[in-house]
Amino acid sequence: MILGIDEAGRGPVIGPLVLCGVWVRSAHQRRLVELGVRDSKAFGSTAAAQRRRGQLADQIRGVAVCVTLLTVEAAEVARRTRLGELNLLEQELALAVIANGPPARRIVADGERLFGCLTETHPQLRAQDRADQDSPAVSAASILAKVERDRRFHEIVAGLEAELGPIRGGGYANRETAAFLRAYFERHGELPPEVRECWSWSVLREIARLKAGAGPVRRAEQLTLPETWRDAQ
Repeated sequence: MILGIDEAGRGPVIGPLVLCGVWVRSAHQRRLVELGVRDSKAFGSTAAAQRRRGQLADQIRGVAVCVTLLTVEAAEVARRTRLGELNLLEQELALAVIANGPPARRIVADGERLFGCLTETHPQLRAQDRADQDSPAVSAASILAKVERDRRFHEIVAGLEAELGPIRGGGYANRETAAFLRAYFERHGELPPEVRECWSWSVLREIARLKAGAGPVRRAEQLTLPETWRDAQ
């Protein structure tokens, strides 16, 4: 039995963090490859890509022995980030996933620095950078996590599109998300509760200053997300 672990939603400004574990028998990993399972980011962010990931998610569940999805809401992600515990939060989630399913002869987790410390208690675990590209079980976990995070994001914005029009950008720190947040703030004087307001993004800093009556952020004050906060769509 092989357990693959990966997450989706570490870097976005809006929505939850989702961590997934997929248990699959060694002999069935080839079946995942035949289905076209690969790193979720490789499909892109178009509507067609989302549909394809959704189709694969159903097929993965048909191959996997067990699947566990754990979700952490934006407010808790922000709280743990303020405490400097975002990595610790993901490690706790990974341990919870491992404990939630059948014993695995091998565990592969995406992120050497992030999950390497877990080998102290789980010697069968290999923490590897870009494991979502090399391990079919981790690729499967990345797809299921991404599908769930996308589903939750669409739930967040679905009720707002009648008021603000189509909301694109997936909740990541990009131009489309910036336009949505500015439009929402102009109408409501605040941000949606699912926004991680502690994120060091210039648009959030700009809105925070406007809320405080201090005016927009000057160019010299603008910050971007640290490289360690993966922000790929």
